[in-house]
Amino acid sequence: MAVNWRGDLGFSDRLAATAKMQVTYRIANPDCSSTEPSRNAKLLEEKARQNALSLREYHELCAKAVQLLLSAQAAGNVEDRHVDEHIFPNLPLSGAQIGRYANAQHHSDGLFSEVFKAVDPEARSHHSRYELVALKITVPDQMTPPHDSKKEARILVAANGEHIITLLEAFQQAGGRFVLVFPFLPHGLDALLRQGTLTGDSRRNILRDIFSGLAHIHNLGIIHRDIKPTNILLSSPTGPAFLIDFGIAWSPSDPASEPTIEKILDVGTTSYRPPELLFGHQAYENKLDMWAAGCVAAQVACLGSKTLFDAGDLGSELALIKSIFETLGTPDLAVWPEAAAFPDWAKMNFTQYPARQWPAILPETDGTAVDLVSKLVVYESHQRLTAEEALEHPYLKRASKGQINA
Repeated sequence: MAVNWRGDLGFSDRLAATAKMQVTYRIANPDCSSTEPSRNAKLLEEKARQNALSLREYHELCAKAVQLLLSAQAAGNVEDRHVDEHIFPNLPLSGAQIGRYANAQHHSDGLFSEVFKAVDPEARSHHSRYELVALKITVPDQMTPPHDSKKEARILVAANGEHIITLLEAFQQAGGRFVLVFPFLPHGLDALLRQGTLTGDSRRNILRDIFSGLAHIHNLGIIHRDIKPTNILLSSPTGPAFLIDFGIAWSPSDPASEPTIEKILDVGTTSYRPPELLFGHQAYENKLDMWAAGCVAAQVACLGSKTLFDAGDLGSELALIKSIFETLGTPDLAVWPEAAAFPDWAKMNFTQYPARQWPAILPETDGTAVDLVSKLVVYESHQRLTAEEALEHPYLKRASKGQINA
């Protein structure tokens, strides 16, 4: 029986591959139109997806497409280039010198960043507990709003707290590069969900840490805007857990953040985006994070690597709306009164789906966990629990108090 590898290919993986091709196309064709790189990158990625016979072959074809684009340049312009040239030119995949950090090794890719892992040469002499660090390399001039690594650094300084990733330092490099330095945390919640290794106590402790972090930033007026498993890192498989990646966060006191009632809608990630975003509501508040956290809680408590809602292979907003409506029922203004003021609420007629019962949505799950999720994943944003209220929920009150923070 053939393995359905395309089903395991996530939207974020496809987006990352397409973004790399897009930037590489622009490098190889500096005189092209503004829309040409995006159009050709999408065609190349889709060709790789259609032609590949396995996930490994898909990644190989995407890498080959990038290399072919680079090889199309004049030989003098492509010497020593690698697929991450657009972020940090001429770096090898290991042994790089980044500021005072030597022998940095490439760790992971982001949409607008590359992350390297390195040993802090001064950690022992300064008695620092963070000997291993993560170096997030960005080019602010290449970022599009709401992505802004300098704003991220400012917000992280303001949001310093127990379950917020610590910004150890940030520094400028030649060529307009901006580097953020964090403790290296070896475990991602997304990986733990795929492995299916979480226990009852670790589930509750991890969720408690997530809501503690959210309570802290929400009390400061900050909205994270991209809560999802990949943005939650842990120092051990059982915790403590930390919120990371404040690259699109919003703060009322930061000059680079949008006006309160004109916030950018293109935030969040596919299946974790709340319905108010999908209907054009720009005056959203921190309850946006609570919907996303509820979706994460559903995975931690029951679903594992499967998301609560499905936005389809390409992250379609219509597919996400349909999935939400099929699960929670198609809302009317009696259920969702705030929607009457949303710009896109009355533009389409939707099939009327009945609401499913939460025990059927999250089967064979602790009843108090189901109750927690049901009070977070709610159409009317003001009816969602706050992070502080979530911490007082019976499911999380059972969390272990003996956890020692790293």
